[in-house]
Amino acid sequence: MAKKKPIASMFRSIPVDKLVEADALIELQSLAEEISYHDEKYHSDDSPEITDGEYDSLRRRNEKIEKRFPKLILKNTPSKKVGSKASSKFKKVKHTEAMLSLGNAFSEQDVRDFLDKVKRFLGINDDPELIAETKVDGLACSLRYENRQLIRALTRGDGEFGEDITKNIMTLNDVPKFLPDDAPNVLEIRGEVYMRTKDFFSLNERQEKEGKKLFANPRNAAAGSLRQLDSKITAKRKLHFCAYGWGEHSESIGDTIESFRKNLFKWGFQLNGPAQTFSDINDLIYYYQKVQEARPFMGYDIDGTVYKVNEMHYIDRLGFVGRAPRWAIAHKFPAEKGITVIKDITIQVGRTGALTPVAELEPVNIGGVIISRATLHNEDEIIRKDIRVGDTVIVQRAGDVIPQITEVKKHDVDSKEFKFPTKCPSCGSEAIRIGEDIIRRCVGGLTCPAQQVEKIKHFTSKNAFDIDGMGDKVIELLFEKGIIKTPSDLFNIEEKNSKLHTPIQNWEGWGQLSYNNMINGINEKRTIILNKFIYALGIRYVGEQNAKLLSKRYTSIENFLESMQKATVEESEEFNSLLNIDGIGDKVAQEIIAFFKEKHNIKEIEKLVSLINVTNYEIHTAQTAITNKTIVFTGSLSKMSRAEAKANAEKMGAKVSNSVSKKTNLVVAGEESGSKLKKAQELGIEIISEDQWLEIIKS
Repeated sequence: MAKKKPIASMFRSIPVDKLVEADALIELQSLAEEISYHDEKYHSDDSPEITDGEYDSLRRRNEKIEKRFPKLILKNTPSKKVGSKASSKFKKVKHTEAMLSLGNAFSEQDVRDFLDKVKRFLGINDDPELIAETKVDGLACSLRYENRQLIRALTRGDGEFGEDITKNIMTLNDVPKFLPDDAPNVLEIRGEVYMRTKDFFSLNERQEKEGKKLFANPRNAAAGSLRQLDSKITAKRKLHFCAYGWGEHSESIGDTIESFRKNLFKWGFQLNGPAQTFSDINDLIYYYQKVQEARPFMGYDIDGTVYKVNEMHYIDRLGFVGRAPRWAIAHKFPAEKGITVIKDITIQVGRTGALTPVAELEPVNIGGVIISRATLHNEDEIIRKDIRVGDTVIVQRAGDVIPQITEVKKHDVDSKEFKFPTKCPSCGSEAIRIGEDIIRRCVGGLTCPAQQVEKIKHFTSKNAFDIDGMGDKVIELLFEKGIIKTPSDLFNIEEKNSKLHTPIQNWEGWGQLSYNNMINGINEKRTIILNKFIYALGIRYVGEQNAKLLSKRYTSIENFLESMQKATVEESEEFNSLLNIDGIGDKVAQEIIAFFKEKHNIKEIEKLVSLINVTNYEIHTAQTAITNKTIVFTGSLSKMSRAEAKANAEKMGAKVSNSVSKKTNLVVAGEESGSKLKKAQELGIEIISEDQWLEIIKS
């Protein structure tokens, strides 16, 4: 069943600094749904419905709201996700090193903020040298060379697993099949597969003559061509590859990005350019402006510039956070506007009962993407802008609001005023406004299907249990019939079905085969890995990335449940251990603890665990001298920041704690160490200096 396209919330037109907490939560939920939908359309289906500018604006608004309301960060926050799952059409292969994406900047201030964060992390005062490159708009790809011969090519996928497209990549003339003798024996090169503008138009001309579907833009054409099951078709498409990054490598690839690029060119790769190094941020911004001016004449699509810290020794220290490197950022170009006509106005009911008006538009092509719907936000917004069915309107697809109708260009003679409904279109309950609330809400509450089934939909979603045959329509039907009310009910459907007067297989539109497929889909997912199980629970702020961080720390469902219940006691060792997981933070930890303080949550988890098998999370990392050891940092560190020290320790497989106890294995003592150092001495725990810690990292 095709995934239903979500609609923007009614708050999309409200500036972030004007949002109140309750509205911000609804907006974050709406953004998470939209971004997830468009991730799948872009990365898995090669059929994006919005431009990169519009997509980036969605992410930007999400990040701004999260920054202003950190305690509202969702369990499935897009800020911790990369790409989408690998397509089932190709073999899935795990990247030897995660293939992550870049953070985005949309203004000069964003770039300055990025640079300030780099300096704070490194503990330096002077600006590091940066290198600027163009950002080619194509499909990210990783090439693996062993014994200097190309052996595998993977798409980004979800950053952890990619699609094996080796046969198709072999048809590209820009991709070297063998490397010269001075290249590393093992080398992974990351880059972009793209199509030139003239070749894109030629391809669409052929598609039209042959009565085939036209591609929306060159990026879509490149992705579709590269994902052909028949490599002969790929060979006929004029695809190109430019290199800009790296993965695993057995030898040095250069001391700087600049020297790495020179090596890439020497080894036979085409590069994204022009590229320049800068030590002054004003020159960097000037570069951005000049590239933007040259954009129409480059012969291929670019959607921004990329700034990277040039020195490799800084890059190694900075590492990654969440879904992006700390040492690089993409400075994106703004998107465009279009003029179209409103054909109709429909209403969507959100999970909180909010009624959102949606403009059904005469399809308009803006920047190569067809737009046919836009949010109208709320009842007052329609009145304020005097928006009517039949109006000619301007649609904006840039900035914080994507897509939105910015103004009515003219009223048609037959334009009709829209009367906002006072009944919920989902359940027929009253839809009312309370006090000064700008939102009209359904009062049906738990009786309204649009609100009640969201937890089960999340539980069965792709990144959670991913149950085949359990789409939105099936969940809504089973819920309506009273078969499922909680996630654990899914695994008792057979038992409940046996007691029904009319069993499911005899329902209209069903049959024994449909029923068997659903039950088989459920039974096939009775075994699930720990991180997916944690994500499926729907704990606020615990998205895929945080679920993996928790799984890495606790490894088994037994350890996780025991530790989380103990962590509900503040200042306990388990509480401090949770707080000190790099990437979790105080707000996330508090939400996890609040979840496990609720007895009904524990009861539901225990019921689930009795019905399924939750397998351990396996950590595939090289063993180091401090793997599985608990480390405490105390005092002031002078040669690196506390954040960098903590990141290095966890990267090497250690656990970082905030307090010294009998379970502590090592204490790193900086200057002016106090009570923690004294306690470590009393307990006889090994104590080392910052210099000794640096030696451990180097080794």
